[in-house]
Amino acid sequence: MNFLFIFNSVMLGIGLAMDAFTVSIANAMNESGMRFRRMCLFAGVYGFFQFIMPVIGWTGIHFVISKFIFINRFVYVIAFVLLMWLGIKMIVETLKENSEGLKTNNEAVVKISIGLLIVQGIATSIDALSVGIAIADYSFLQAVICSLIICIETFFICLTGLFIGKKISGLLCRKAGILGGLILCGIGIEVLVSHFIASI
Repeated sequence: MNFLFIFNSVMLGIGLAMDAFTVSIANAMNESGMRFRRMCLFAGVYGFFQFIMPVIGWTGIHFVISKFIFINRFVYVIAFVLLMWLGIKMIVETLKENSEGLKTNNEAVVKISIGLLIVQGIATSIDALSVGIAIADYSFLQAVICSLIICIETFFICLTGLFIGKKISGLLCRKAGILGGLILCGIGIEVLVSHFIASI
């Protein structure tokens, strides 16, 4: 574990955290009254899944490689479906709440449940399964340390995204939930299109 190991882990973490960062902005835009403890919960969930996915990927490469490669072909489709579902759900519920006149400048349109938060965590980290391939030559301890670095990075990057989203939300008011949903859908499309282009 030298400088190059730390550097590579940090770079992996930054790349993997970008989807969760964007989703964090969308969530905070939609739930502008989010308290700091709740923000830490959100960032912690995203960080946890960014930790566990590379470990699962590493384990899959070393112990169940044939099954892992089969599943790995579909991770981008799974991420696309989950993110599109979450985005459309957020848009529909925001439109419904706005039509009923329940939103004020300081109220959240759609409060993300723990279940939805976990789905978001999976959707934004499922591509990290592939990191198991990139770190296949690591020992188990190295793989865990690398994943911990990614986890900690994701936590702070997502916390930053949540603060940014809260600031933006105050400017957008009623449109924040709709824009947040569109962002989620956009990430889902980007994930699918990027994988399709890379496979050509």
